[in-house]
Amino acid sequence: MTEDLSAIAAMARELADLAGREMAEGLRRNPAVSYKPGAGGGESLRDPVSEVDQAVEVMIRERLSGAFPDHDVLGEELAGRPARGSRYLWAVDPVDGTANYINGFPLFSGSVGLLRDGVPVAGAVWCASSHALRAGVYHAAEGGGLFFDGEPVRPVFNPDVRRRIGGFVDASPRSPEGWEARRTGSAAIECAFIAAGLMEVARFERPNVWDVAGGFALVRATGGIIRILGEKGWQDFTRFDAEGDPGEWRHPVILGRAEAVERLCSLDA
Repeated sequence: MTEDLSAIAAMARELADLAGREMAEGLRRNPAVSYKPGAGGGESLRDPVSEVDQAVEVMIRERLSGAFPDHDVLGEELAGRPARGSRYLWAVDPVDGTANYINGFPLFSGSVGLLRDGVPVAGAVWCASSHALRAGVYHAAEGGGLFFDGEPVRPVFNPDVRRRIGGFVDASPRSPEGWEARRTGSAAIECAFIAAGLMEVARFERPNVWDVAGGFALVRATGGIIRILGEKGWQDFTRFDAEGDPGEWRHPVILGRAEAVERLCSLDA
């Protein structure tokens, strides 16, 4: 890991931790909530946004503009792209799982990922819950392993558990057989949980880059497999790239432990 990447990884962890602190503080003061426009006009009650989402993204962008002024930023809440075309792109989701967050349901996260030429090389995800039974930041960088608040994470799998957890949009009897289905409401937290060994596999329908950029870095750091659905079926993920702009990338995704990903992809063939 180069010195520059070390500094980048440290910044990603710092920004994710900032998001977590602001989320915790926001819940204490009962944050204002609004709803984004729906497809047919009016508000979409399935797409809430809190004042914390927007405020944290502003803070993150300010920190990045000072530390890495030549890097681009792609966020969920603000449209600005300060260095479009840069080989470095920060993908930021200040609050992933906003519906959980505004209801105080402790499955939400703050995700920060850094892409170099579209490849996720560093990521940090603050999670309201974790393998340590407390909030904290999972973080990783290319060439290194997974860490939680600076401590190495080595997933441990109990061989007596014969049905592991799978993250699916439809957590019902219609979900794929072979897993205990869960729907957390946060793609970033599911990526972190897969990296930490708490979940075995997950499928996302068409996530945005900011939903999964940080989490993809975590999964890759622990040897997990990421597949995307394209014209030729399920294929290995290599980079976020949509005709030169990672911001336009949208694909169905399956990720997790290698054998579980293979099995889930085969069920969907």
